[in-house]
Amino acid sequence: MLAKGTKAPDFTLEDKNGNKVSLSDFKGNKVVLYFYPKDNTPGCTRQACAFAAAYSQFEAKNVTVIGISKDSVASHIKFAEKYNLPFILLSDPDREAIEAYGVWQEKKMCGKVGMGVVRTTFIIGEDGIIEKVMEKVKPDTNAAEILAEL
Repeated sequence: MLAKGTKAPDFTLEDKNGNKVSLSDFKGNKVVLYFYPKDNTPGCTRQACAFAAAYSQFEAKNVTVIGISKDSVASHIKFAEKYNLPFILLSDPDREAIEAYGVWQEKKMCGKVGMGVVRTTFIIGEDGIIEKVMEKVKPDTNAAEILAEL
């Protein structure tokens, strides 16, 4: 897992419309980059809806919100439309950014051990340096906690 003070690794992934988006596109802006396991699951839906509900507050602070999962572009389209998600969702099926940020880890679920995305949020400064790492965040309170940090 990357630490505070580390340069945030750049990446280029497709958004829900199939457009290529790079982290470097947002240089000069603060970015909230959150990694989540899967579209349309209870926790991930609550987290995304909390970010959507607080989106105008992030916009007012000139903060870009980006969510990343392994889901396909098609899955992201359905997820964003179903829940009116106004922020950027990026598809990372090859785990390029997921692994670069160290969030692909061993997880225990329902008594089984396997690899998966650990729900993690990074606040990246205008200079591309990670200002805060929030591990094992709670889906319902993550957006509010970030706003309090900003």
